[in-house]
Amino acid sequence: MHVLFVHRSGSGQFAHLIARLVSGGAEVTLVTEHAAPEQAGVRQLTYAVGPATTTHVALAATDYHMRTGEAVAGLLGQLARTDPPDVVIGHIGWGGMLFARDALPDVPLLGYCEYYYNSAGSDLDFDPAVTISDAERQRIRMRNAAQLLTLEALDAAYAPTRWQQYQYPAHLRPRIAVCHDGIDAHACRPDPNAVLQLPDGRVLRHGDPVVTFAARDLDPYRGYPEFMRAVARVAARHPDAMFVTVGGDGPGYGRAREDGRRWREVMLAETGLTDRVVHIPWLAPDQLVRLFQVSAAHVYLTVPFVLSWSLLEAMACGSLIIGSDTQPVREVITDGVNGLLAPFHDTAALAQRIEEALHRGSMLGELRRAARATILSGYERERCIDRQLGWIAGLSRQREAVPA
Repeated sequence: MHVLFVHRSGSGQFAHLIARLVSGGAEVTLVTEHAAPEQAGVRQLTYAVGPATTTHVALAATDYHMRTGEAVAGLLGQLARTDPPDVVIGHIGWGGMLFARDALPDVPLLGYCEYYYNSAGSDLDFDPAVTISDAERQRIRMRNAAQLLTLEALDAAYAPTRWQQYQYPAHLRPRIAVCHDGIDAHACRPDPNAVLQLPDGRVLRHGDPVVTFAARDLDPYRGYPEFMRAVARVAARHPDAMFVTVGGDGPGYGRAREDGRRWREVMLAETGLTDRVVHIPWLAPDQLVRLFQVSAAHVYLTVPFVLSWSLLEAMACGSLIIGSDTQPVREVITDGVNGLLAPFHDTAALAQRIEEALHRGSMLGELRRAARATILSGYERERCIDRQLGWIAGLSRQREAVPA
């Protein structure tokens, strides 16, 4: 079987599915804009996106999606003549699958639906202090154009969480299954003997009063300002507590500050916590697992947006999660059952929850065990990949049943 993947950034969410296919003897081709490290059994074809052809701000994303679709379709057309795939799987958010049906009219298409942008009731208007202009709402609406056209041409589609599925228009949701990319519950597991050495030489162990926070970038989408303001309250009352943040200084999912300052710089100046917060720009996966294993309280905040793998990995490690009471988090965390929740914007309530974890940590073991059980029952990687492989096999049989 020849399975072709389309993703802008290497293998992306498909990395472990690709590995399973290769181990099973499948032929795998990856079409990408930014090549991934070479992997045995995977042929990579890279494309380049031409320069923008429009100056209208609301059409910038659509223009990029169009040019991406053209570039990918060119490669798919070549493969149609030399080595046609049996199934194509692609991320539909960046335009790569836009013209796949035209290039490969008889090949089943499976789309990965990560996020549909809404102008109300979602990330755009979550902050009550921010006024959303008509132009911004129009830009967001147009950003979905390529996804809608792609969905019309797909044979099947799936989203990683129910909340992400629910962001798509109601008439399309029945066509979008739900299956997460999967969490390695063997690598991510509790370890009461875990030890993590910090860059300054200090050693953290399970049972220490360590409060942790991790995100790709320390930005408002992941609640970094709210976390720091809550930590300022906790630090004043808990001189022995340690606070560790992991993440980059980029704009993340939001926009860069107009003054050019980094959010970490701004929040350290605001809270005066320079000497109390240990910051690590990046941790290797095994080191991040150790951080989750030694954490007394792991804080995960997000506006209504894509759910981070890091939250699920922390849950698999048996971390005591303190999450934001927002829709994506509520899908996996039930307050008082497998974690604790606090309103996203209420830093006093968040601080209270962190203190509760520090005071009652030994009595909240059931929440930790329930968090891991949640991952094992619904997000364990091998089960998720088994389901995805079932879809691929079904689509492949569907193609074989079509008369030549």
